[in-house]
Amino acid sequence: MGEVNSNMPICQSCGMPMMKPEDFGNEEYCCHCFKDGKFTLPDITLEQMIERLIPFASQMGMTEDEARNMAHENLPKLKRWKLS
Repeated sequence: MGEVNSNMPICQSCGMPMMKPEDFGNEEYCCHCFKDGKFTLPDITLEQMIERLIPFASQMGMTEDEARNMAHENLPKLKRWKLS
């Protein structure tokens, strides 16, 4: 995984760093959250998104609690969740 810098765009739904053109679903959302002009999971709630992201934490060396705390702190600040 590459180093994340503050200028790197992140998905405004899940927070994934978008490093390569194929990471993008559009200019604001990653290919996992946004595809063919619409959200891949249009009815997902913020809580459900947080739970979906927890399994990726172990790949990044975080505990489940650390990942959940970080997600609860950061995801509500993203554009998709500010609108709801």
